Amino acid sequence: MRFAAIGLDHRHVYHMVGGLLEAGAQCVGFDPATSDERVLAGFRERFPALPERSAERLIEDPSIDLVLCAAIPSERAAIAIRAMRAGKDVMVDKPGVTDFDQLAAVERAVAETGRIFSVCFSERFIVPSTIIAGKLIADGAIGRVVQTIGLGPHRFNRAIRPGWFFDKRHYGGILTDIASHQIDQFLHFTGSDDAGIVASGVGHFGDPDFPDFEDFGEVLLRSDRAGGYIRVDWFTADGLPTWGDGRLAILGTEGTIELRKYVDVAGRPGTDHVFLVDRAGTRHIDASQEPLTYFRDLIADIGARGETAMSQRHAFTVCRLALEAQAKAAWLPARPQPG
Repeated sequence: MRFAAIGLDHRHVYHMVGGLLEAGAQCVGFDPATSDERVLAGFRERFPALPERSAERLIEDPSIDLVLCAAIPSERAAIAIRAMRAGKDVMVDKPGVTDFDQLAAVERAVAETGRIFSVCFSERFIVPSTIIAGKLIADGAIGRVVQTIGLGPHRFNRAIRPGWFFDKRHYGGILTDIASHQIDQFLHFTGSDDAGIVASGVGHFGDPDFPDFEDFGEVLLRSDRAGGYIRVDWFTADGLPTWGDGRLAILGTEGTIELRKYVDVAGRPGTDHVFLVDRAGTRHIDASQEPLTYFRDLIADIGARGETAMSQRHAFTVCRLALEAQAKAAWLPARPQPG
Protein backbone atom coordinates (compact mmCIF):
# COMPACT_ATOMS: atom_id res chain seq x y z
CA MET A 1 0.00 0.00 0.00
CA ARG A 2 1.41 3.36 -1.06
CA PHE A 3 0.56 6.52 0.85
CA ALA A 4 1.41 10.19 1.07
CA ALA A 5 1.26 12.79 3.86
CA ILE A 6 -0.44 16.14 3.27
CA GLY A 7 -0.94 18.57 6.13
CA LEU A 8 2.02 18.67 8.51
CA ASP A 9 0.52 21.04 11.06
CA HIS A 10 0.14 18.77 14.10
CA ARG A 11 2.71 16.46 15.67
CA HIS A 12 0.25 13.58 15.44
CA VAL A 13 1.50 13.19 11.88
CA TYR A 14 4.56 11.47 13.34
CA HIS A 15 2.71 8.46 14.72
CA MET A 16 0.36 8.35 11.75
CA VAL A 17 3.25 7.99 9.29
CA GLY A 18 5.28 5.83 11.66
CA GLY A 19 2.38 3.47 12.27
CA LEU A 20 1.75 2.89 8.58
CA LEU A 21 5.45 2.36 7.86
CA GLU A 22 5.75 -0.13 10.69
CA ALA A 23 2.69 -1.98 9.35
CA GLY A 24 4.40 -2.41 5.98
CA ALA A 25 3.09 0.48 3.88
CA GLN A 26 5.31 2.62 1.67
CA CYS A 27 5.36 6.41 1.95
CA VAL A 28 6.02 7.91 -1.47
CA GLY A 29 6.25 11.50 -0.34
CA PHE A 30 5.01 14.37 1.79
CA ASP A 31 3.99 17.95 1.17
CA PRO A 32 6.24 20.20 3.30
CA ALA A 33 3.66 23.00 3.56
CA THR A 34 3.00 23.72 7.24
CA SER A 35 1.80 26.35 9.69
CA ASP A 36 4.46 25.28 12.18
CA GLU A 37 8.06 24.94 11.05
CA ARG A 38 8.87 23.02 14.25
CA VAL A 39 6.52 20.23 13.20
CA LEU A 40 8.15 20.09 9.77
CA ALA A 41 11.64 20.01 11.28
CA GLY A 42 10.61 17.15 13.56
CA PHE A 43 9.14 15.28 10.62
CA ARG A 44 12.31 15.61 8.57
CA GLU A 45 14.38 14.46 11.53
CA ARG A 46 12.23 11.36 12.06
CA PHE A 47 11.82 10.46 8.37
CA PRO A 48 14.91 11.80 6.57
CA ALA A 49 14.59 9.48 3.58
CA LEU A 50 11.06 10.51 2.56
CA PRO A 51 10.85 12.68 -0.57
CA GLU A 52 9.15 16.09 -0.62
CA ARG A 53 6.46 16.67 -3.24
CA SER A 54 3.69 19.20 -3.60
CA ALA A 55 0.16 18.34 -2.53
CA GLU A 56 -1.00 18.71 -6.13
CA ARG A 57 1.47 16.13 -7.41
CA LEU A 58 0.66 13.72 -4.61
CA ILE A 59 -3.10 13.94 -5.10
CA GLU A 60 -2.74 13.54 -8.87
CA ASP A 61 -0.44 10.50 -8.56
CA PRO A 62 -2.59 7.48 -9.51
CA SER A 63 -0.22 5.05 -7.75
CA ILE A 64 -1.03 6.45 -4.30
CA ASP A 65 -3.70 4.51 -2.38
CA LEU A 66 -4.05 6.64 0.76
CA VAL A 67 -3.57 10.25 1.80
CA LEU A 68 -3.03 10.90 5.51
CA CYS A 69 -3.62 14.36 6.89
CA ALA A 70 -2.77 16.20 10.11
CA ALA A 71 -3.47 19.67 8.78
CA ILE A 72 -5.04 22.53 10.74
CA PRO A 73 -8.27 20.88 11.92
CA SER A 74 -10.61 23.18 9.99
CA GLU A 75 -8.75 22.35 6.76
CA ARG A 76 -8.75 18.56 7.03
CA ALA A 77 -12.17 17.95 5.50
CA ALA A 78 -11.35 19.89 2.31
CA ILE A 79 -8.08 18.01 1.83
CA ALA A 80 -9.83 14.69 2.47
CA ILE A 81 -12.60 15.43 -0.02
CA ARG A 82 -10.11 16.46 -2.68
CA ALA A 83 -8.13 13.25 -2.14
CA MET A 84 -11.23 11.03 -2.21
CA ARG A 85 -12.47 12.61 -5.42
CA ALA A 86 -9.04 11.80 -6.87
CA GLY A 87 -9.61 8.13 -6.07
CA LYS A 88 -7.73 7.86 -2.80
CA ASP A 89 -8.68 6.64 0.64
CA VAL A 90 -8.02 9.01 3.53
CA MET A 91 -6.81 8.84 7.11
CA VAL A 92 -7.11 12.10 9.04
CA ASP A 93 -6.03 13.07 12.50
CA LYS A 94 -8.86 13.81 14.91
CA PRO A 95 -11.05 15.81 14.70
CA GLY A 96 -11.95 14.74 11.20
CA VAL A 97 -14.25 17.76 10.80
CA THR A 98 -14.89 20.97 12.74
CA ASP A 99 -18.48 21.81 11.74
CA PHE A 100 -21.66 20.18 10.46
CA ASP A 101 -21.25 21.47 6.90
CA GLN A 102 -17.87 19.78 6.67
CA LEU A 103 -19.33 16.54 7.99
CA ALA A 104 -22.12 16.60 5.41
CA ALA A 105 -19.63 17.29 2.62
CA VAL A 106 -17.37 14.42 3.68
CA GLU A 107 -20.34 12.06 3.93
CA ARG A 108 -21.38 13.01 0.38
CA ALA A 109 -17.86 12.45 -0.91
CA VAL A 110 -17.70 8.99 0.68
CA ALA A 111 -21.11 8.06 -0.71
CA GLU A 112 -20.24 9.27 -4.20
CA THR A 113 -16.69 7.90 -4.43
CA GLY A 114 -16.80 4.76 -2.30
CA ARG A 115 -13.54 5.76 -0.64
CA ILE A 116 -12.60 5.22 3.01
CA PHE A 117 -12.58 8.19 5.43
CA SER A 118 -10.83 6.98 8.56
CA VAL A 119 -10.14 9.11 11.63
CA CYS A 120 -7.07 8.17 13.65
CA PHE A 121 -8.39 8.26 17.21
CA SER A 122 -4.94 7.87 18.67
CA GLU A 123 -6.03 7.58 22.31
CA ARG A 124 -7.43 4.17 21.33
CA PHE A 125 -5.60 3.14 18.19
CA ILE A 126 -2.03 3.69 19.40
CA VAL A 127 -2.65 2.71 23.04
CA PRO A 128 -2.04 -1.02 23.67
CA SER A 129 -4.00 -1.07 26.91
CA THR A 130 -7.24 -0.38 25.01
CA ILE A 131 -6.70 -3.57 23.01
CA ILE A 132 -6.35 -5.61 26.20
CA ALA A 133 -9.48 -3.96 27.60
CA GLY A 134 -11.40 -4.90 24.47
CA LYS A 135 -10.30 -8.51 24.76
CA LEU A 136 -11.30 -8.68 28.43
CA ILE A 137 -14.75 -7.29 27.63
CA ALA A 138 -15.19 -9.70 24.71
CA ASP A 139 -14.29 -12.58 27.03
CA GLY A 140 -16.98 -11.51 29.48
CA ALA A 141 -14.53 -10.62 32.25
CA ILE A 142 -16.71 -7.82 33.65
CA GLY A 143 -20.12 -8.82 32.31
CA ARG A 144 -22.19 -6.29 30.42
CA VAL A 145 -20.65 -2.82 30.16
CA VAL A 146 -23.00 -0.21 31.60
CA GLN A 147 -20.84 2.92 31.86
CA THR A 148 -17.54 4.46 30.85
CA ILE A 149 -15.75 7.44 32.37
CA GLY A 150 -13.14 8.89 30.04
CA LEU A 151 -10.59 11.46 31.19
CA GLY A 152 -8.45 13.29 28.66
CA PRO A 153 -6.17 15.84 30.34
CA HIS A 154 -3.50 17.52 28.21
CA ARG A 155 -0.50 19.75 28.89
CA PHE A 156 -1.02 23.28 27.61
CA ASN A 157 2.56 23.74 26.36
CA ARG A 158 1.86 27.34 25.40
CA ALA A 159 5.36 27.95 24.03
CA ILE A 160 5.05 25.34 21.26
CA ARG A 161 1.48 26.08 20.16
CA PRO A 162 0.88 27.77 16.77
CA GLY A 163 -1.63 30.60 16.46
CA TRP A 164 -4.46 28.44 15.14
CA PHE A 165 -4.37 26.36 18.32
CA PHE A 166 -6.06 29.19 20.23
CA ASP A 167 -8.68 30.03 17.57
CA LYS A 168 -11.95 28.11 17.81
CA ARG A 169 -12.61 28.75 14.12
CA HIS A 170 -9.63 26.52 13.41
CA TYR A 171 -9.72 23.84 16.14
CA GLY A 172 -13.50 23.60 16.46
CA GLY A 173 -13.77 23.73 20.25
CA ILE A 174 -12.44 21.44 22.97
CA LEU A 175 -15.30 18.93 22.68
CA THR A 176 -15.10 18.74 18.89
CA ASP A 177 -11.38 18.21 19.21
CA ILE A 178 -10.22 16.31 22.29
CA ALA A 179 -13.53 14.77 23.42
CA SER A 180 -13.86 12.94 20.10
CA HIS A 181 -11.36 10.45 21.57
CA GLN A 182 -13.56 9.67 24.54
CA ILE A 183 -16.73 9.51 22.43
CA ASP A 184 -15.00 6.97 20.20
CA GLN A 185 -14.09 4.90 23.24
CA PHE A 186 -17.58 5.10 24.72
CA LEU A 187 -19.18 3.76 21.55
CA HIS A 188 -16.51 1.10 21.09
CA PHE A 189 -16.39 -0.34 24.59
CA THR A 190 -20.16 -0.22 25.22
CA GLY A 191 -20.97 -1.71 21.80
CA SER A 192 -23.19 1.26 20.98
CA ASP A 193 -24.03 2.25 17.42
CA ASP A 194 -25.15 5.74 18.44
CA ALA A 195 -25.80 7.90 21.49
CA GLY A 196 -27.44 11.10 22.63
CA ILE A 197 -25.82 14.07 24.30
CA VAL A 198 -27.59 14.55 27.65
CA ALA A 199 -25.56 17.59 28.72
CA SER A 200 -22.26 19.26 27.92
CA GLY A 201 -20.22 22.24 29.00
CA VAL A 202 -17.03 24.11 28.12
CA GLY A 203 -15.15 26.89 29.83
CA HIS A 204 -11.96 28.83 30.41
CA PHE A 205 -10.29 28.73 33.82
CA GLY A 206 -6.58 29.11 33.06
CA ASP A 207 -4.20 31.44 31.21
CA PRO A 208 -5.69 34.98 31.29
CA ASP A 209 -3.99 35.85 27.99
CA PHE A 210 -6.48 33.61 26.17
CA PRO A 211 -9.87 34.27 27.80
CA ASP A 212 -11.85 32.78 24.91
CA PHE A 213 -9.80 29.57 24.67
CA GLU A 214 -11.68 26.52 25.89
CA ASP A 215 -9.42 24.77 28.39
CA PHE A 216 -12.08 22.61 30.06
CA GLY A 217 -14.94 20.51 28.75
CA GLU A 218 -17.31 17.82 29.92
CA VAL A 219 -19.99 15.63 28.34
CA LEU A 220 -22.71 13.36 29.68
CA LEU A 221 -23.96 10.97 27.01
CA ARG A 222 -26.22 7.95 26.87
CA SER A 223 -27.03 5.18 24.42
CA ASP A 224 -29.60 2.39 24.45
CA ARG A 225 -26.92 0.20 26.07
CA ALA A 226 -24.95 2.37 28.49
CA GLY A 227 -24.07 5.79 29.84
CA GLY A 228 -20.85 7.75 29.80
CA TYR A 229 -19.13 10.77 31.28
CA ILE A 230 -16.22 12.61 29.63
CA ARG A 231 -13.87 15.24 31.02
CA VAL A 232 -11.17 16.90 28.92
CA ASP A 233 -8.85 19.76 29.83
CA TRP A 234 -5.55 21.55 29.26
CA PHE A 235 -4.37 21.49 32.88
CA THR A 236 -1.71 18.77 33.09
CA ALA A 237 0.78 20.00 35.69
CA ASP A 238 4.43 20.42 34.75
CA GLY A 239 5.45 17.83 37.34
CA LEU A 240 3.82 14.96 35.45
CA PRO A 241 6.44 13.08 33.37
CA THR A 242 4.18 12.88 30.32
CA TRP A 243 1.68 15.08 28.50
CA GLY A 244 -1.42 13.80 30.29
CA ASP A 245 -2.77 11.27 32.76
CA GLY A 246 -5.28 9.78 30.35
CA ARG A 247 -7.61 7.28 32.01
CA LEU A 248 -10.63 5.20 31.14
CA ALA A 249 -12.86 3.50 33.72
CA ILE A 250 -15.21 0.82 32.40
CA LEU A 251 -18.00 -0.41 34.67
CA GLY A 252 -19.53 -3.81 34.03
CA THR A 253 -22.22 -5.79 35.79
CA GLU A 254 -19.59 -8.22 37.11
CA GLY A 255 -16.47 -6.11 37.47
CA THR A 256 -14.49 -3.06 36.44
CA ILE A 257 -11.55 -2.22 34.20
CA GLU A 258 -9.42 0.89 34.64
CA LEU A 259 -6.86 1.97 32.06
CA ARG A 260 -4.02 4.24 33.09
CA LYS A 261 -2.76 4.77 29.59
CA TYR A 262 0.34 6.92 29.84
CA VAL A 263 1.40 6.91 33.48
CA ASP A 264 0.60 5.23 36.80
CA VAL A 265 0.98 8.28 39.03
CA ALA A 266 3.48 7.59 41.84
CA GLY A 267 3.09 3.88 41.08
CA ARG A 268 4.44 1.38 38.58
CA PRO A 269 6.79 2.64 35.86
CA GLY A 270 5.94 2.70 32.17
CA THR A 271 2.70 3.03 30.23
CA ASP A 272 -0.45 1.01 29.52
CA HIS A 273 -1.54 -0.19 32.93
CA VAL A 274 -4.75 -2.22 33.06
CA PHE A 275 -6.44 -2.81 36.41
CA LEU A 276 -9.08 -5.53 36.45
CA VAL A 277 -11.50 -6.22 39.29
CA ASP A 278 -13.72 -9.28 38.83
CA ARG A 279 -15.22 -12.12 40.85
CA ALA A 280 -11.82 -13.72 41.34
CA GLY A 281 -10.10 -10.67 42.77
CA THR A 282 -7.94 -7.80 41.56
CA ARG A 283 -5.21 -7.84 38.96
CA HIS A 284 -2.74 -5.49 37.28
CA ILE A 285 -1.91 -6.23 33.64
CA ASP A 286 1.08 -4.72 31.87
CA ALA A 287 -0.34 -4.13 28.38
CA SER A 288 2.59 -2.15 27.02
CA GLN A 289 3.77 -4.91 24.69
CA GLU A 290 0.39 -5.69 23.15
CA PRO A 291 0.69 -5.24 19.35
CA LEU A 292 -1.27 -2.41 17.76
CA THR A 293 -3.77 -3.37 15.06
CA TYR A 294 -5.27 -0.20 13.58
CA PHE A 295 -2.68 0.55 10.92
CA ARG A 296 -2.37 -3.06 9.79
CA ASP A 297 -6.15 -3.40 9.66
CA LEU A 298 -6.52 -0.17 7.69
CA ILE A 299 -4.02 -1.38 5.11
CA ALA A 300 -6.01 -4.60 4.78
CA ASP A 301 -9.27 -2.65 4.45
CA ILE A 302 -7.84 -0.55 1.64
CA GLY A 303 -7.03 -3.70 -0.32
CA ALA A 304 -10.19 -5.66 0.50
CA ARG A 305 -12.60 -2.67 0.83
CA GLY A 306 -13.43 -3.85 4.33
CA GLU A 307 -14.15 -2.23 7.69
CA THR A 308 -11.98 -4.11 10.17
CA ALA A 309 -10.06 -1.05 11.43
CA MET A 310 -13.22 0.99 11.97
CA SER A 311 -16.59 1.13 10.30
CA GLN A 312 -17.44 4.20 8.26
CA ARG A 313 -20.60 4.62 10.27
CA HIS A 314 -18.60 4.70 13.50
CA ALA A 315 -16.25 7.41 12.21
CA PHE A 316 -19.15 9.63 11.16
CA THR A 317 -21.10 8.99 14.37
CA VAL A 318 -18.16 10.05 16.54
CA CYS A 319 -17.73 13.22 14.46
CA ARG A 320 -21.43 14.06 14.71
CA LEU A 321 -21.69 13.45 18.44
CA ALA A 322 -18.62 15.59 19.13
CA LEU A 323 -20.14 18.41 17.07
CA GLU A 324 -23.49 18.02 18.86
CA ALA A 325 -21.80 18.13 22.27
CA GLN A 326 -19.92 21.26 21.25
CA ALA A 327 -23.01 22.94 19.82
CA LYS A 328 -25.14 22.49 22.94
CA ALA A 329 -22.40 23.11 25.50
CA ALA A 330 -23.09 25.55 28.31
CA TRP A 331 -20.33 28.04 29.10
CA LEU A 332 -18.62 27.37 32.43
CA PRO A 333 -18.58 29.13 34.79
CA ALA A 334 -22.00 30.56 33.98
CA ARG A 335 -21.51 33.86 32.18
CA PRO A 336 -22.10 35.16 28.66
CA GLN A 337 -20.23 33.02 26.16
CA PRO A 338 -17.51 34.96 24.28
CA GLY A 339 -17.85 36.01 20.69
